[in-house]
This record gives sequence, C-alpha cells and structure tokens, in this order.
Amino acid sequence: MSRRLFKSTMVVGSMTLISRLLGFVRDMLIARLFGVDLATDAFFVAFKIPNFLRRLFAEGAFAHAFVPVLTDYKEQGSKAALKLFIDKTAGTLAVCLLLMTLAGIVLAPVLILLLAPGFAWQGTQHDVSVLMLQITFPYLLFISLTAFAGSILNAHSKFAIPALTPVFLNICMIATAIWLAPLMDTPVVAMAWGVFIAGIVQMLCQIPSLIRLGLLPHPRIDFKDAGVNRVIKLMLPAMFSVSVTQINLLLDTLIASFLTVGSVSWLYYSDRLVEFPLGVLGLALGTVILPSLANNYAAENSVAFSQSLDWGLRLVLLVGMPATIGLFVLAEPMLSTLFQYHEFTINDVHLAAQSLRGYAVGLLGYLLIKVLVPAFTARQEVKTPVRYGIYAMIISLALNIVLVFPLAHAGLALATSLGAFFNAALLLKKLLKDKVYQPASGWLLFVSRVLLASAAMTAALYYWVNPDWWAAWSSTERVLHLLKWVSIGMSIYVATLLLTGLKPRHLTVANFEP
Repeated sequence: MSRRLFKSTMVVGSMTLISRLLGFVRDMLIARLFGVDLATDAFFVAFKIPNFLRRLFAEGAFAHAFVPVLTDYKEQGSKAALKLFIDKTAGTLAVCLLLMTLAGIVLAPVLILLLAPGFAWQGTQHDVSVLMLQITFPYLLFISLTAFAGSILNAHSKFAIPALTPVFLNICMIATAIWLAPLMDTPVVAMAWGVFIAGIVQMLCQIPSLIRLGLLPHPRIDFKDAGVNRVIKLMLPAMFSVSVTQINLLLDTLIASFLTVGSVSWLYYSDRLVEFPLGVLGLALGTVILPSLANNYAAENSVAFSQSLDWGLRLVLLVGMPATIGLFVLAEPMLSTLFQYHEFTINDVHLAAQSLRGYAVGLLGYLLIKVLVPAFTARQEVKTPVRYGIYAMIISLALNIVLVFPLAHAGLALATSLGAFFNAALLLKKLLKDKVYQPASGWLLFVSRVLLASAAMTAALYYWVNPDWWAAWSSTERVLHLLKWVSIGMSIYVATLLLTGLKPRHLTVANFEP
C-alpha cells in the first residue's frame, strides 16, 4: 500500500516541482520588470483573490468534498450511475460558479476595499487593483471546473495531468509579461490577462484524459440530486477547513496594506518561497492520500486508514524539517539569488527575508494540515476541521494585532505560522482521542534521528554561510553558491540519518520500523 502511495506522491511531487520552478521564473521576471512599487502592490492584491481560489479549489478543497462522494459511487460498481452523478455535479457547479464570477466582477471595488482598505487613500493604486481583479475573476470559473476534472482523474489514480496543469498558469503569465506588458499603458495589467488566459488553457488540457476514461461530463443541472446535495453540503465547510492558512494570508495582506509601501510585495515574495516545499510535498501528499483514505474508509479498513495517515505524517517530518531549516538560514541568499535584479534592491531582500523567516517557522504546521484534514474529510466529517479552523484564525488574528507593532510585516508572517501549528495540534489531538489514528511503532527513534540530522544541518549552515556575501556577487555566482550550500546542507542531513540507522526502505513501509 505505502509503496503505491510513495510512487504516486513522487509523480505528483515531480509535476508540481516543474510548476514551482516555472513559478520562480515568473516571479523573478516580475521582480526584474516591475520591481516593488504601488503598481506591483496593486497587482499582488488583485492576484491574491484568484490565487487564493486556485489554492482553495485546485489544491484540495473541492476534492475534499467531491472525492469521498465519488468514491461511494465507484464502490457501487455502476458506471452509468457514476457518469450521471458526474454530469449533474458538473452542470450544477458550473451554474453556481458563473453566478459567483459575475457577482465578483461587479463587486470588485468592494472586494478591493475589503482586502486592501489602505489602498483607498491611493486613488490610482485602488483603481488599477479593481481593473485587474475584474480581469482575473473569471479564473474562479475556469480553475474550479479544472479542479472538478482533476478530482475525477485523481479518484481513478490518474495523478500526472492534474498535477502538471498549474504549469500553464506560469507559462501564460511569463508570456504576457514578456510580450504583452510593453504594449500596455500600465504594463503590470498584462499579468492579469495572463491569469485569465491560463484559466482557459488549464481547463481545456483536462479534456483528453477525461475522454479516455469515458467520463467527460455532459452537464446537467439538478440541485435536487442526492449526490450533488452531499457534495454541496460538504464543500462549503471543506473550503474553509482546507484553506485556513490561505485566509490568514489574505488577512496579512489586509493589514499590510496599511504598512510601509512594499509590505504587500515583501510578504508575497517570502510566501512564494515557502510555497515551494509546501506545494511540492504538501500538495502531493494531500492529493494522493485523500483517495487512499477515502477508499480505506469505504472498505471499512481502519488499520489501513491509520497506516496511510502514519506514513504521511512521517514523510512530512522527514522532508519538512530540512526545508524549514533551509528557508530560515538561507533566507537572504535565496531571495537575493532569485529576485535581486534591477528594481528589487538589497533593502527589499533584507525586509522580505524577515517575513520569510516568519513563514518558514510554520512550514511544518502547514504541511501537517495538508495531511490531517483529509483524515476528516475522507470520512465526510467536516464540522470538526471547520471549528478548529475558526479557532486557529482567531488566534492568528489576535497574534497579528500583537506582533505587527514590534515586527511590522514579519509579525504578520509569524502570526500565521503560529496559527497553523495551533490548527494542526487540534486536528492531531482529535484523531488520537477518537483512535482514528493510532501511531505505529518506532516514532520516538524516528523523531530522534530527524532532530539529530536537523541539528547537524543547522550547525553546518550557520557556521559556514554568511548571507552578506551574496550582495556583492554576480547572479551566476549567487546561483552556484546557493546550489552548493543547499547540496551541502542536504548531504549532511541525509548522511546523519543514514549513520543513525534510518534506511531508505523505511520510506515505503507503513510502520517505519527501526
């Protein structure tokens, strides 16, 4: 079982890695062409909403509502009933999304006022944000239908195409930045058109795979269908429980709009770096583990359910720890290497590094949520994650107010991280209390090995790496030295794990026996 999960996770992770690398190219290009000013702050605020929706739908929330119900129909063994359910869900979902999209376009000025009220005193910045949000809002319709198609494919163990689809967002944005931006009066508006075009492309690329499965939807509208109602009933709470961290990031943007010009951009660039390991591992694990848990629950196999969850949690710790250390210790070198060109100054690097460290602290918390929430939604239990998500959001908001004064934008990042850990702790405690998750043997030894390897990696990087070196180096030298130190850090981490007795085969068995 775990060998299949590991293989599927590697497939999704590899596809996501391609997308994230192109995302860095996209962000490097934005930093190089547009820098950090009122216009880029306006774009990042306008992009927050469709990007939030992408993470909300394409990276889990819709799947958490749809896949468990779809699995039930698969278990019944009738492909005709399965196809009819898919058709009715597609038609009903499309109508709801179309109405929401039209409402979003009309209410764009209000949304910008709510998301970035500090822009109200910057007339041009506010107007440009509204325009770009109106252009990008149809992305909600396209990416939601894309997620719907991807969920069907994932439920049939077809992970590659849905995982590769986000690549087209980055390709379209890169293309519009290079060729369309120079033709526009306000160049950054071209990025909004890139988002719009990407939504259409992402949706269309799912169609061939659905045709091969014989499950291409023929939309029918039926709000009274039992299966559709189950999805709707699960979707709204699932959207909230999966996206608490993203909601907190939106709150960060709201508060940052009142801070120094550039604060929104610094938070954006630091969040982008944290999103790299979170996307590659967290998205891959969440995507793969949900169908597995749903199948285990439908088959009433509680042992396999717990083993799948145990495997996911150990992989989070194993990969999340070195990623956290790397982001924290190498914050300035990473930001300098990726973004310090032309308009993006060394001062921007230092300020963005402060918020990057704040977000990096919570990386393990973000990853744990990606694995723990599916343990609830696979059992169609959505109220508990929602309740805990509300608690975590309140904690994050309170910490935002407390930390923003001494730490400015970095305080907002740290508050979001602490809220993520609080959420993850509540979810884990509940699963343990209800005996849904029963940890396999060997956890104490496993954690000890990971902590020892993490300490060795941290000591080596702190001793040898001086972040101030990067400012004086050329772009090529920065890349080479960053790759060198990332390689050294990972080598020390892996070597320590092997020396303490952790074997590669432990990654493909459920109990990670010592």
